[in-house]
Amino acid sequence: MLKRTLALAVGFTLSCCAVLAQAADTLKVSAIPDEAPTELLRKFKPLGAYLERQTGMKVEFVPVSDYPAVVEALATDRIDLAWLGGFTFVQARLKTGNAIPLVQREQDAQFTSKFITADPAVKSLADLKGKSFAFGSISSTSGSLMPRYFMLQDGIKPETYFSRVGYSGAHDATAAWVQAGKVDAGVLNASVWEKLVAAGKVDTSKVKVFATTPAYFDYNWTVRGTLDPALAAKLKAAFLALDPANPEDKEILDLQAASRFIETKPENYKGIEEAARAADLLK
Repeated sequence: MLKRTLALAVGFTLSCCAVLAQAADTLKVSAIPDEAPTELLRKFKPLGAYLERQTGMKVEFVPVSDYPAVVEALATDRIDLAWLGGFTFVQARLKTGNAIPLVQREQDAQFTSKFITADPAVKSLADLKGKSFAFGSISSTSGSLMPRYFMLQDGIKPETYFSRVGYSGAHDATAAWVQAGKVDAGVLNASVWEKLVAAGKVDTSKVKVFATTPAYFDYNWTVRGTLDPALAAKLKAAFLALDPANPEDKEILDLQAASRFIETKPENYKGIEEAARAADLLK
């Protein structure tokens, strides 16, 4: 009986060790759902394969239902690496105290949002008073926070200025709402707008950009603060090594809408934290 108990205990221990070893060999990656899930996965696949080669680990993409879910997954160590917007990074940093931004795309140091409409009479925000308007996700930096911040600086409080304010949940959805006439105007990030136009997914004979925000810091790749520093350094080096002159690397960069990746730091996002507090989105 004792031998059987010991055998079971040893078997259980070995089983647990095997599970832990398997978990340790898997890099779990996620991203804010600012586009359709199928699009996020399509964009990630070549990058995931590249990170597997660079780290020697299995790389698993973990989709999430909404922006807060990414923050929660980082805070509870359920994911290791995440593609975050500036505001989502601020939330993650405040919640965990140690989330580390590794890299950002070159254009993320000078990012903008585009205001769009299908109404030819709309030339500026002044023409939208009393009309309907759409943001993306309430937690989106470029689809909600920063456009709202700049509007507030101009004396425009969306909830009283527009007849109705909606949240589409994603940048591509905002463009679809505007094109379909569901709202009179909306705002989305410049990168997604350019991609939609290039892919012919928005009819520019109907939908136009009528304003652009000032520049701000936005997206980055962030790791959980409890990740092995050596692995974090390896991941940073992998992103920085992507070379647009190399065809395989260029495919990855193009899917990430990046010319190249550059280093970033927490201090870059202080302005976004200030904007979030000014808009009462952080308590």
